[in-house]
Amino acid sequence: MALQERAPEQMDDEQVREAVRERYAASATSLLTGQPESVCCGGGGCCGSTATAVDPISSNLYEGTQTPSETALAASLGCGNPTALAELNPGEDVLDLGSGGGLDVLLSARRVAPGGTAYGLDMTDEMLELARRNQAEAGVENARFVKGTIEDVPLPDASVDVVISNCVINLSPDKDTALREAYRVLRPQGRFAVSDIVLLRDIPQELRGVVRLWTGCISGALRDHEFVEKLTAAGFEDASVEVTREYSRDDLEAMAEVTDVAELPDGMALPELVAALDGAFASAFVRARKP
Repeated sequence: MALQERAPEQMDDEQVREAVRERYAASATSLLTGQPESVCCGGGGCCGSTATAVDPISSNLYEGTQTPSETALAASLGCGNPTALAELNPGEDVLDLGSGGGLDVLLSARRVAPGGTAYGLDMTDEMLELARRNQAEAGVENARFVKGTIEDVPLPDASVDVVISNCVINLSPDKDTALREAYRVLRPQGRFAVSDIVLLRDIPQELRGVVRLWTGCISGALRDHEFVEKLTAAGFEDASVEVTREYSRDDLEAMAEVTDVAELPDGMALPELVAALDGAFASAFVRARKP
């Protein structure tokens, strides 16, 4: 049975990871080739020039920010702007987990210069190609893009001062390992500062297996208190979750408009999906510190 034909509840960790990889590879390819993406973005809107809906999760996150690359901005599929909230200083080294088209890496590289380096980690060849192209166009020299997963970061122990991420931790099927890896690569007193989707209440279990919701950051999200608990278990101190954007029922209805009913659990209609998610999730800034 092909991946896209497999029932969501039958998907194991690697199949979830592959679904995420395919979705972000398609987005990167559309920008590399200049062709509109033919599939809808996981966050709710559709990518490319054929888009008719505005994604309430990814839209308007960098207003007022002088972005180093318009293509990197177009490739941003995050749920926040961690570079606006994270404390970054000249001379520091920063790692962006799941760096995508490289926008947060390029913004961070500006802030840690001179003397600092911004690393971008991504598992998708197409996104890495796009990020390196955006870096060349922006003329940013103190950025490095490396291939890998957030559960197995190809950097030495205690090699960075700050770990950032933008709506990526929730996509990991093994969040405990991802958080332990973030802890490992941080230097003592290093900071964890990520934007992510968090659940404010539980959602129906059957929605957590829906592939489209996994790649759109919702059903893989942790409860707000669970995020703090997992960070503490990984060794972090002073963990906290600050909600930065809540979503109205109108936002959810806009997302539902581009949702394929075939991806929903048997017997569930779109109005029921909206009701199930109403008030359930938010974008948040998650902070913690390594002792």
